[in-house]
This record gives sequence, structure tokens and C-alpha cells, in this order.
Amino acid sequence: MDFIFELMLIVLCTKLAGDLSVRLGQPAVLGKLIAGIVLGPAVLGWVGQGAFIDEVAEIGVLLLMFIAGLETDLDQMRRSWQSAFAVAVAGIILPFVGGYGTGIAFGLSGNFSLFLGVVLSATSVSISVQVLKDMNKLNSREGTTILGAAVLDDILVVILLAFMMSMLGAGAEVSIGALLGKKALFFAVTIAGGWLVVPRVMKWLAPLKVTEAVVSAALVVCFAFAYFAESLQMAGIIGAFAAGIAIGQTGFKATVEEKIEPIAYSLFVPVFFVSIGLNVSFAGLGEHWLLTLAVTAVACATKLAGGWLGARATGFDSRSSLIVGAGMVSRGEVALIIASTGLQAGLLIPEYFTPIVIAVIFTTLATPPLLKLFIKDEPRRQPNA
Repeated sequence: MDFIFELMLIVLCTKLAGDLSVRLGQPAVLGKLIAGIVLGPAVLGWVGQGAFIDEVAEIGVLLLMFIAGLETDLDQMRRSWQSAFAVAVAGIILPFVGGYGTGIAFGLSGNFSLFLGVVLSATSVSISVQVLKDMNKLNSREGTTILGAAVLDDILVVILLAFMMSMLGAGAEVSIGALLGKKALFFAVTIAGGWLVVPRVMKWLAPLKVTEAVVSAALVVCFAFAYFAESLQMAGIIGAFAAGIAIGQTGFKATVEEKIEPIAYSLFVPVFFVSIGLNVSFAGLGEHWLLTLAVTAVACATKLAGGWLGARATGFDSRSSLIVGAGMVSRGEVALIIASTGLQAGLLIPEYFTPIVIAVIFTTLATPPLLKLFIKDEPRRQPNA
């Protein structure tokens, strides 16, 4: 029964922490992330990592990105594709070089330094999505650029990781051509499915004489797209985001959005926010505190600069470019997955795993206040705290 107690704590503490964060002038999501650190092994130890929490958190982040897809202005995203591409490329090159340089500066091996560059190149915009939603910026030019850049970043970083593993002889030989083929297949099937199949599936399942048939059909589509993405070595959140866009083009958008948010924000999304904080552990940190600080600083600065450069080069003004850069800073679960992959493949020395994980968490914690700093005050939606 421990998991029931943990769920009670998570829901209660994230709501209270989110409310306190808003009262202090910060986005609600910052309080929720800190609640995870306090509840987790780093402080109180009341909530522990485990398969149950991980799986509920996975559903939470999928639903969060699915809702982002529902609310995305597809026309605005099409207009922003050049900016998204520039932001993704610059946001990979600068962190990769910065991560490699940091590793070399601390006397680490060339292989480890290269892998550190790959970890810092990753981006997870799930936290940024929540802040942008709360501040009415998700459908702005900056918001759609961040979302588009995140999709491209996922593709490029996975290919970069595969190239590094192949070049450094870690694990089985990886075919870059096969990877590219899988990415192309994903987009081809997703676009065709979203255009031709999803509307028919929704029309077929919606009239069923069962409770909440429409939202159930939407969840089937969301999870199917996420599973398909994972099977082709894409992040599941990209599949969920694509599913949201597809359903957003149908006549069921308003109904699904109204019904799905209470499901997501009452339980699953709070668990996702807390799960990020559960990764923080200060055990053995004292020995590598300087490396942790350096990696964190380089991670934040290079992503922010890369996003800023890509946005400025494609017509954004300076403030808007800073918003884009700040939205790309969080590494979140994507970088954690890459770090774990490197640990298993022997590319990451075990004693440096904790400093990297903590640096990744710090980039995630830094993202909400950075976005808050750069986004001008304007009428906001009620935060989903």
C-alpha cells in the first residue's frame, strides 16, 4: 500500500508547492520540481524511485505533450520551420563543443568528453511547454519554434549518439542509414496516419455506447503514436505530440482538450514533475562538485546561446530570441535516458554519472525562472497547478 501513500503525498505537495511558487512570482512548475527533490531521497526520502512511479510519470509526460499538440497552431509551426531548424542545429553544435571542452578542461578522456557533449546536446521541452502554456505563449512564434526545434533536436541527437557509439566501439555496430530510414518512416507514417487514419478512428470510436468514448479514443491514438515513435527510436513524447496535432485538426479537439486536462493534471503530470526531482542524490557529490557546477553552467549557457543565435539568424528580435533559447535549456528525461545509455555502453564512467544527472536536473530547474525572466508580463491562463 506504500504507493497509495506516495501518490497522496505527490498530489498534495505538488499542488501546495505550485501555489506557493506562483505567490512568489515564479511559474507553478518550479515549485513542483522542487517538491520532487524535497520528497525524494535527496532530502526527506518519503517517495522513492521505482517502476510504478516511473511508469505513471511516463504517462504524465506523454499526456503533457499530447495536450501541447492539441493546442499547437499548425499554420504557425509551418511558418516557423526555418527558425526551428536553425535553433535545433545551433542548439546542438554549441552544447556539444562546450561539453567536449569542459571534459577536456577537467582532464577527462577524449571519449568521455565526446559523450558529455552528446548529453548536453539533448533537449526536453516538456517543462518549457508547461511554462509557455501558463503564460499564453505556447502558440506564439517563439512557442512553435521551440516545439519544432525540439522535434528536430530529438532526431539529430539520436543520430549523433548512434554515430558516437559506432565510432567509439560501444556495443553493437550502429547503422546511421538505418536510423535515418526509421526517422523518415516515422514522419511518413505519422503524417499519413494523422491525415487519413486518425479522423476515421475518432469517428468510429466516438459513437460507442460507453462512458467517455471520445477521450478514450483520443488516448488510444496518443499511446499508439507514442509506442510507434519508441519502436523507431524516437522519443515517445514526439509521438504523443504528433497525436495531439492530428486530433487537433478534427472536430473532436474541444471535447478532448476539456476532458483530458483533468485526467493529466490531477495525477499523472504531478507524478512526472516529482519523478525528475527523485533523480537527485547528493551522495558522493562533494568529490566532483566543481565539475557539476561547470557542466551545469556550460549546459545552460550553450543552449541559451545556441537558441538565441538560431532565432536571431532567422528574424527574431533579441528578447524573443532569449525566450527561444531559454525554452531549449531543459535537458529533462531525454538527457537522463542518453546518460543511462552511455553508462550501460561503457561511454560514461560510473563515478561521473551522479554529477551529470544533477547538472541535467539543474538545467530543468533553471528553465522556468529563465522563461519567466524573458517573457513580458501579459494576461495568463489559470496555471494547471
